[in-house]
Amino acid sequence: MNLPQAGLHGICWESIMAYILIGSLLIGLTLGLLGSGGSAITVPILVYLVGHGTKESIAESMAIVGMISIAAAIPYASSKLIDWRSVVFFGLPGMLGTLAGAWLGGLATEALQLVVFGTILLAAAFVMFRRARGPEGAHESLEPSAQQSPRWKMAAEGIGVGMLTGFVGVGGGFLIVPALVILGKLPMRKAIGTSLVIIVINATVGFVKYEHFLVTHQMSVNWQTILVFTLIGIVGSVVGHKLNAHLNQHVLKTVFAGFLILLGGFVIVHEGSKLVPAAARQARMTTGNNYVLLPSHHRNSTFQHQGVE
Repeated sequence: MNLPQAGLHGICWESIMAYILIGSLLIGLTLGLLGSGGSAITVPILVYLVGHGTKESIAESMAIVGMISIAAAIPYASSKLIDWRSVVFFGLPGMLGTLAGAWLGGLATEALQLVVFGTILLAAAFVMFRRARGPEGAHESLEPSAQQSPRWKMAAEGIGVGMLTGFVGVGGGFLIVPALVILGKLPMRKAIGTSLVIIVINATVGFVKYEHFLVTHQMSVNWQTILVFTLIGIVGSVVGHKLNAHLNQHVLKTVFAGFLILLGGFVIVHEGSKLVPAAARQARMTTGNNYVLLPSHHRNSTFQHQGVE
């Protein structure tokens, strides 16, 4: 695989490859264990280690997480742990949100997209902390309750999650799973399996939209990178699914939430420092334009006040 020199930053090629292999394995593990979190690792690795551009990385993240989610969903489907009603009423409206989010992402600066991405990571950590503090076995039943929320609530949530997917490339599992539990009244394991199918739908739509954007702007994704991340990530997702029933979910979610706080904080500080100078430059340009548009007698009086003859 050809790695861009911009991503090396003085680190040897072997170290970069090790980060990529470990990172792609973690993507699959988190998807298999939690039904979410994979894209939280994907985008930063592609941007800060591999050296790809933000918009290319978001598109690649959608392809990677989408394909890994297909593999991760198969065991859940074979165990009948997917609620297809929720897929229809949550996932299909999410397609519209993903298209809108991808369109907005094409208009936004890369730094802004990553700051939003970091903020979403902090929100994901908050959600995971709350889930980790919940009672064990709160959703052990495999059948959804009859008291499901109105369809429009699920559709609205689906559109919101889809917009996040399209804008910053997150799969949105950390939002989908609790929404399916709270609104769809699904047991936790069925919510995880269902979320994987919804992630596949949103990621597919988002990738197609971003790929069109990249082609029209003479950019492209790196299919070798996508292939490596996907293959290793699939192995991790299979392992994660097998470990799911044997690990303490409270501890697992707490540790991963702590990691998301660190990662999100880093991204916000790193990219936010780029937004501040850009905003200052824009303010100076706006001030300069306003000055030029002043009437001539105001400009003359200003020059005289400053001692300019």
